Amino acid sequence: MEWLNEPPAWEARGQTLIVTAGPQTDFWRTTHYGFVCDNGHLWFRSWDGDFVASVTVTGAYRDRYDQAGLMVRLDERTWLKCGVEFVDGIQHASAVVTRDHSDWSVAPLTDNPRSLGLRVSRTGPDVEVRYSVDGEHYDLLRLSRLTDAQPLLVGPMCAAPDGAGFEVAFEGFAVGPPDE
Repeated sequence: MEWLNEPPAWEARGQTLIVTAGPQTDFWRTTHYGFVCDNGHLWFRSWDGDFVASVTVTGAYRDRYDQAGLMVRLDERTWLKCGVEFVDGIQHASAVVTRDHSDWSVAPLTDNPRSLGLRVSRTGPDVEVRYSVDGEHYDLLRLSRLTDAQPLLVGPMCAAPDGAGFEVAFEGFAVGPPDE
């Protein structure tokens, strides 16, 4: 595993990665807010072909737009990030697909769950994002076209666009071929 934009502090403990997201970090391209930012933190491995990636995310979210989850990335212009994003004091299941311009979809998690399970599946050029608050039942958040390109970077990501940074734990990150 490697870092894109190594965070100020991180530690791997067995199957858990603990990260402190740096302040004023984000992944975003132009849409609505008019700026480009590509300095969020991504701990990745390179993957060719179809895959399923999963992780459980537990964060100490406190500032607007604090975020943590999974990223699938070709380059700074083509990527998907998904997970928790903290907006107006509420955690949201969030997905951003970027193909030159970022979009954003959210679903409020009104009970601010302790952790969120994530699954991202890639089939050809398409990606599917599912999330779980109980670790068993996964709801569909997003299905989108991303890219046919190979290989892609896949792994845990976090950022603190408006805040001073926060700590997040990624448990059980795995990526592998889809079940046949």
